[in-house]
Amino acid sequence: MKHFKTFGLSAALAAGIALPAAAETELTMYYPIAVGGALTEVVDGIVADFEAANPDIKVNAIYSGNYDDTRVRALSALNSGEPAQLAVMFSIDAYDLIEQDLILPFDDLTDDTDWLNSFYPALMANGKIEGKTWGIPFQRSTIVAYYNKDMFREAGLDPESPPTTWDELIDAGKKLTGDDTYGLMIPSTGYPYWMFQALAIQNGKEVMSDDGVTTYFDDAAVVDTLKFWQSLSAEHGIMPTGTVEWGTLRQAFLEGQTAMMWHSTGNLTAVKKNASFDFGVAELPANVRKGSPTGGGNFYVFKDTSEEERAAALKLIQFMTSPEQAAEWSIATGYMGVSPAAYETDALKAYTEEFPPALVARNQLENAVAEFSTFETARVRDGLNNAIQSALTGAKSPEEALGEAQSAADRLLKDYR
Repeated sequence: MKHFKTFGLSAALAAGIALPAAAETELTMYYPIAVGGALTEVVDGIVADFEAANPDIKVNAIYSGNYDDTRVRALSALNSGEPAQLAVMFSIDAYDLIEQDLILPFDDLTDDTDWLNSFYPALMANGKIEGKTWGIPFQRSTIVAYYNKDMFREAGLDPESPPTTWDELIDAGKKLTGDDTYGLMIPSTGYPYWMFQALAIQNGKEVMSDDGVTTYFDDAAVVDTLKFWQSLSAEHGIMPTGTVEWGTLRQAFLEGQTAMMWHSTGNLTAVKKNASFDFGVAELPANVRKGSPTGGGNFYVFKDTSEEERAAALKLIQFMTSPEQAAEWSIATGYMGVSPAAYETDALKAYTEEFPPALVARNQLENAVAEFSTFETARVRDGLNNAIQSALTGAKSPEEALGEAQSAADRLLKDYR
């Protein structure tokens, strides 16, 4: 063995021994790990399969925290001259990335319109802006309702009939609330605007225009939405007072602290693996209408890249979003397959037949809308998040809190109108 350890490169070449080909193109991909189980292992596996099929391309996947962390880290790298060719970032970051002239439209990278049109339209809504495609869906979700079927049975409720309306939600929540258990928990940290948008849609009102320049935070229906959320604890007592933590809610559900929770479908596989009880997954209940915003991340390709890097990045994105990979990704994580073709694969057909909850998020796309996104998204969103939390904690009335958020949004967006 010592002989082989000292066997040098020149000797190998002289002996005609084949050496592994060095990658001709190197890609750095920033990736958000924010929800669910060991997603890094899943992404690492997909990247390894891609590199095996494309030995001339090397992919460095940098796992960079939640979506906000990922945006900050990727943009910091670009600003400091570090290489970064692509990233999975919030689907709602598109306006800001376009405004900063940081990303390329996929229409400039490929003329394969069949591929660009192969994804679910609801998942493309945040990525198609002014006639161009700026983001390709990958780590995508809707909000779904998880519920403990055992608790439903104990409360005398039909475990196969979760609430389908707000009134049913309150009635069931009261029957499910006990000394140590709440009927419902809706997270109000992390992404409170996302949950609030779902409630507002169900109440018949969008919270923003589809051109990214107008918000409707102080609309009467939107204010009533926040009053309803507030009433779940203050009036009906089916939810804790104050805020409910996004990051610990899944564990609270698994420990039986709540009979129902609203959360990302990205938690589905982790709940399936760890629940010690019979659980169900349902579409969110309706008031005026059914609805959930879409959520999650899109692929973006950065502008400051060479032609070779762009071609390699496109090849990686096409590989990771292919029906077979999208199917395996959905099974491994709970995030949805991003195209109808993913659900036609043998793997996902078999999985959803065995585990029907894996279809709920996909089915909900029929009533889904684009996730909240505007120009100056981060700052406008922060104003809405603060308004929601200040109302839920009792610091301000819903009218006052949302009025302030609307005024701030108007100031931020007036130059874009």
